Amino acid sequence: MNRTIRTTEDVLTLLDGLFPPAAPFWDRFYADRSAGRPFFAPEPDENLASYLDRGLLSPGRVLDLGCGAGRNAIHLASLGFEVDAVDLSATAIAWAEERAREAGPGTGLRFHRADVFDAELPDAHYDLVYDSGCLHHLAPHRRVSYLALLDRVLAPGGHFGVTAFAAGAMGSERSDEELYRLGTLEGGLAYSPDELRSLFREFTPLEIRPMAAQAAGSGLFGVPFLLAALFRRTTHG
Repeated sequence: MNRTIRTTEDVLTLLDGLFPPAAPFWDRFYADRSAGRPFFAPEPDENLASYLDRGLLSPGRVLDLGCGAGRNAIHLASLGFEVDAVDLSATAIAWAEERAREAGPGTGLRFHRADVFDAELPDAHYDLVYDSGCLHHLAPHRRVSYLALLDRVLAPGGHFGVTAFAAGAMGSERSDEELYRLGTLEGGLAYSPDELRSLFREFTPLEIRPMAAQAAGSGLFGVPFLLAALFRRTTHG
């Protein structure tokens, strides 16, 4: 049967097939814990810590998208947030659960091995949706799914935080069309501050800036090739 496209989701699934599957790559990525990748650090993002220190965020329900080895989820849970953390990689989730057992952040932390768009979440709405490195690994057509997810799960008045490769510092700056012609995301897509503002134009931007680099022993994660942005939802979609 050749004529299989009937719904928008059918189109998105077909476009997914133009790029290599993501789960095997991320399982390999997280399998080598000795690789020394900066994202393997156990410390939370410096921008997330800054939001908390300045009182921009208060304890509530959090959805952590692409949680990796759990550093931000564990930190938030230790501060009294109720966190649902989702990642596509079973290897990453196993590491995150191991770290959580060692840290003992409390009972308000749940890990889910799932595609962020298909995860069966226990809560309908979240006060904070946080993404440290998921968005820039999504193919362009999945921004449609990403925005739909935010519209569905982010509570009115809630906050959305995201870090992404910064244009001019890291990541592919090819056009969306070129990426489909090449069949690769080239390791991740770069975003400029204006592109983040445009993509999330339905939300109020509170801060968009480069991550502040962190010295060893600071207790925080920060690399200047990432942009960090915080938005607030002011209306219900």
